[in-house]
Amino acid sequence: MRVLHVEGGRHLYGGARQVLYLLDGLAQRGVTNGLICRAGSEIAAAAVGHAEVFAMPMGGDLDLGLIPRIYFRTLQFGTDVLHLHSRIGADVMGGIAGRLARVPVVHSRRVDNPEPPWRVKLKYRLHDRVIAISQGIGEVLLAAGLPPDKLRVVRSAVDCHAFAGPRDRDLLRERLGAPPESPLIGVVAQLIPRKGHQLLLEALPPLVAEFPDLRVLFFGQGPEATNLERRIAEAWLGNHVTLCGFRDDLPELLSGLDLLVHPAIREGLGVSLLQASCAGVPIIASRAGGIPEAVREGVNGLLVPPGDGAALGQAIARLLRDPDLARRLGRGGRVLMSAEFSIPAMVEGNLAVYRELVAGGRRGALSPGGRRGGSAPMKGEEGA
Repeated sequence: MRVLHVEGGRHLYGGARQVLYLLDGLAQRGVTNGLICRAGSEIAAAAVGHAEVFAMPMGGDLDLGLIPRIYFRTLQFGTDVLHLHSRIGADVMGGIAGRLARVPVVHSRRVDNPEPPWRVKLKYRLHDRVIAISQGIGEVLLAAGLPPDKLRVVRSAVDCHAFAGPRDRDLLRERLGAPPESPLIGVVAQLIPRKGHQLLLEALPPLVAEFPDLRVLFFGQGPEATNLERRIAEAWLGNHVTLCGFRDDLPELLSGLDLLVHPAIREGLGVSLLQASCAGVPIIASRAGGIPEAVREGVNGLLVPPGDGAALGQAIARLLRDPDLARRLGRGGRVLMSAEFSIPAMVEGNLAVYRELVAGGRRGALSPGGRRGGSAPMKGEEGA
């Protein structure tokens, strides 16, 4: 089987990292992969050895030139299935290209923001299957009118071995200059509004009053950096909050955190939540989107209502006051990840969708149909 993937992201963040895991797993199972990606992107170099890489200009949602570029590459590669991983123009332009090339088109949906029904009706006619990376995303799509027969749920995965080393608090403090005994809270997310960094800043003053040595580390980069720096200065939190930027050594550092906090307003699933659980770090997160699938109340973390700064602060204080509970949640996270979020399970789920389409002889079809493959059913179906 020859599968051509399209990923338009510049950086090797959560979604692109999932594509890399998938390419590796598929190659091990005998699938021949191609990858269309943005010229100069990090995945272009990282995917060598797992796929034949085709780097090209990718200008976003209005780049009509993507249609012929993806179309001709689809034909040249001898594609059996075209898998669109990126929303950066590829979901629509790649869908049109796949229709023109008359190959089955799969689109992975990684975000839970709702789309108007008219857009869902038009856009997803271009795709033979839509893979949601969480049950929550799937429910959003169904509510907007996606035909149930097109939907499959295949959860994102995490490389637990990369994050499951022994806890090393000293390494984190040494590299980031934190005091030896200070409680450390981490947020691992792009610096964009929907990730909720500002909500945590609003919850910090009473926490700092109770825990004067508290340190909060924002790992990631994005357009909100300047605004967050201003808010930190205005609230006199400069001695407690640090913007650490993007860190290549995050797998080494993550286990040194006392808590991972993820106050996102919307979230498809949250790869950083999976990583933290593999590292044995307890989590406090909002009950938004697919987050409750990655963070189970009382198992590997605590959940709070989205946008509720008071509840967020109370949950953080609870775990800082109760280290035994925090340790139990950390241990629970490692068990949960091994059981439900493995890379082999994610690869097999995607491969089942490909096999379903190829076996059904679906070549650029418009109507839904075909039997279900090995991916997870939605709630209400047999096995849910």
